[in-house]
Amino acid sequence: MKEIASETTVNEDDLKHLGLDNLGHVYWNLSTPALYEESIRRYEGSLSHLGPIVIRTGQYTGRLPKDKFLVREPSSENKIWWGKINRPLPAEKFDALKYRLCAYLQGKDIFVENCYAGADEKYRVPIRVISERASAALFARTMFIRELNPEKLAKHVPEYTVLHAPGFHADPEIDGTHSEAFVLLHFGKKLILIGGTGYAGEIKKSIFTVMNYLLPQRNVMAMHCSANYGKDENDVAIFFGLSGTGKTTLSADPERTLIGDDEHGWSDDGVFNFEGGCYAKVIKLSHESEPEIYETTRRFGTILENVTMDMGTRHINLDDASLTENTRAAYPITHIPNMTRAGKAGHPRHIIMLTCDAFGVLPPVARLTPEQAMYHFLAGYTAKVAGTEAGIKEPQATFSPCFGAPFMALPPTVYAKLLGEKIAKHEVDVWLVNTGWSGGGYGQGQRIKLGFTRAMVKVVLSGSLKNVTTTPNPIFGIAVPQSCPGVPGEILNPRNTWKDKAAYDRKAQELAGMFEKNFVENAGDAPIDIKKAGPKVQY
Repeated sequence: MKEIASETTVNEDDLKHLGLDNLGHVYWNLSTPALYEESIRRYEGSLSHLGPIVIRTGQYTGRLPKDKFLVREPSSENKIWWGKINRPLPAEKFDALKYRLCAYLQGKDIFVENCYAGADEKYRVPIRVISERASAALFARTMFIRELNPEKLAKHVPEYTVLHAPGFHADPEIDGTHSEAFVLLHFGKKLILIGGTGYAGEIKKSIFTVMNYLLPQRNVMAMHCSANYGKDENDVAIFFGLSGTGKTTLSADPERTLIGDDEHGWSDDGVFNFEGGCYAKVIKLSHESEPEIYETTRRFGTILENVTMDMGTRHINLDDASLTENTRAAYPITHIPNMTRAGKAGHPRHIIMLTCDAFGVLPPVARLTPEQAMYHFLAGYTAKVAGTEAGIKEPQATFSPCFGAPFMALPPTVYAKLLGEKIAKHEVDVWLVNTGWSGGGYGQGQRIKLGFTRAMVKVVLSGSLKNVTTTPNPIFGIAVPQSCPGVPGEILNPRNTWKDKAAYDRKAQELAGMFEKNFVENAGDAPIDIKKAGPKVQY
């Protein structure tokens, strides 16, 4: 155990300045195997067939957007997009909660991981994750970028720190939180407090929020997207989209090189990944539909969250949603065969905005003008369907500006302006791809086949669809190709796939009205040319 002992040396000054004192054993930068051992020894996880570790996150199996707060403090107060998403917490409440959290950790063993967010060294942010759970440290080590040089690791100075204590619960009446769970970001102190929830995605997304706050102030676009490139590093494609629209699936292409599956920056030098790992949904994942991601669920180094497992055979069941629909696999990006260790490449040639339209009215593929691209970026539309969340009995339109509003600390127009400038400068082609329904809405029509979507994306990225004759959609105005290799021509015009054409027209107008209402509420300050690029609503 000599190796482990050498990694557990306590640097008291690095923790005392946070108020952490009288701790138990402090484990610094343990290796993945050592964190496996500690997680299993502490009953935080179980080893599954072929090597992944299976973790239960407890009561919460997804993010808690109502429990996230930004501290209102002088250095950031005038920059934040305050409202329903970024809600303020008084600085004194943050300080009082932090004091009690540090008291809670006294006498407990903790795990510290030093790593980075941002593959580009010009813009990377040194971070530190401190947790009472070995499995959380393992998640941080898997998802963020590791420092492989021992000398540099020994000198690591974090710019932002995450203090993670799932076993500590807030008192909403005293602390001003929404519930006993909380995610609190203090940009002035560069400190994040997470408690009351064991869902590891909160760690990942809190650091993403930090990057979305910092980078636009340096003229770098921060994006909730996946990215890959073709035969050379200048053939980059980025895929915007909300959860469930296909970012991870479509970017894991065996014919292209993966840059990253979820979070990226776009600087004057090109696109770069924020992370060193991927965090994929795995419910009903199959080797036939997504072979690269499926194989990660059978490898050492992968963390499976809330996936069911036979404790006798240790075989997992990816089809079982009894714990949650939001089953996840966190794995090093190196588990994907076609990936770049550099985590960066050139400027995009193509941008694909993904939506899962459960109303069945948007075309499966359409080209966007620059103004339409900005409109749909600010709209960030997809739809939730029955069964995905409690209480949803029919499709519900969901609009999330910038395709990731819960993680955008600045006003949406800040990101849209940056994106528009970069699209114009680099002459990027932008496309809208609907991975949702055709021939009717959810419950009536059919989900567009993944094979068709892959064929459309392939033709888009080859550049050949750019020259195909298009027809403008009469309501949404977007340019719909009249043909696409590998795709039946009859599904390209969504109205033609509906038996009841009048029903299609009514539903399309209904969705157009939702777009208009959302845009007034969330992007009312957008330039007039972008406002005019939206759908035409008939009153």
